[in-house]
Amino acid sequence: MLRKWKQQSPYHLMLIPSLVLVFIFCYIPFYGLIIAFQKYNPGLGFNSPWVGWDNFTHIFNQPNFVRTIWNTLYMSVFKIIGGIIVPVIFALLLNEVLHSGIKRTFQTLVYIPNFLSWVIMAGIMLDILSSDGIINTFLSVFGIAPISFLGTPSIFPWTMIVSEIWKGFGFGTVVYLAALTSIDPGLYEAAVIDGAKRWKQTIYITLPLLMPTIVLMTVLSLGNVLNAGFDQIYNLYSPVVYQTGDIIDTYVYRLGIQQAQYSIGTAVGLFKSIISSVLVAVSYILAYRVAGYRIF
Repeated sequence: MLRKWKQQSPYHLMLIPSLVLVFIFCYIPFYGLIIAFQKYNPGLGFNSPWVGWDNFTHIFNQPNFVRTIWNTLYMSVFKIIGGIIVPVIFALLLNEVLHSGIKRTFQTLVYIPNFLSWVIMAGIMLDILSSDGIINTFLSVFGIAPISFLGTPSIFPWTMIVSEIWKGFGFGTVVYLAALTSIDPGLYEAAVIDGAKRWKQTIYITLPLLMPTIVLMTVLSLGNVLNAGFDQIYNLYSPVVYQTGDIIDTYVYRLGIQQAQYSIGTAVGLFKSIISSVLVAVSYILAYRVAGYRIF
């Protein structure tokens, strides 16, 4: 036991700086949550008047807050669904490509947008979706009038959903392709001997063996169900589409930073964090009960 401790102690000591940094930057800021229960005044600091749950009562009486929750859930749910279905389908199709050069080329092309920040992507989106952009130019060929994808409230959420899936599905494709390579080829050979075609092989071999990875990716995604993409929305939305495009994060930003309502903004952020923690726990339980999959 003593010998094992002597061997491992240098590695444990190397963890100390990281643990100190985590404690300083991740746990000490928790104290700032007290602002959510105060009428915060920067001049008084944390000695500001205590108001209890008044800030939470105030935000729940705000119609804008209920609207942002709906917008966040609406866009997040469809982003998660699309972010699972599209990469799985694309990975299955790409896995059928036998030429390794073509396969890697497509894999690289779909993965590139994942490395670009939403500041860059927003510029690309503005060019593509402008009135004289490539999309509206293509639609004009069929006599369709230019569509304001970023200025029409009913279209804006779907523009965000589709663009988020487009940007991120390359990462999911790589993950699912890696999972597909781990499937035993002998199973497919046995299925061929039994007369199973490609579709049957996919239904009864590929998808069941891919299910643990799909469940894992879904569980990880559910933890972000209240994160509808601040960077994306902030760089692309405008007051014209606040009605359908404003999410919790952009609402907190406007309250806390632009309007200096620190207590209200912190209360909204705390509410979001608590709900997100509950969703992570629920998704973990569902993953275990439905698919028998455990992360920890």
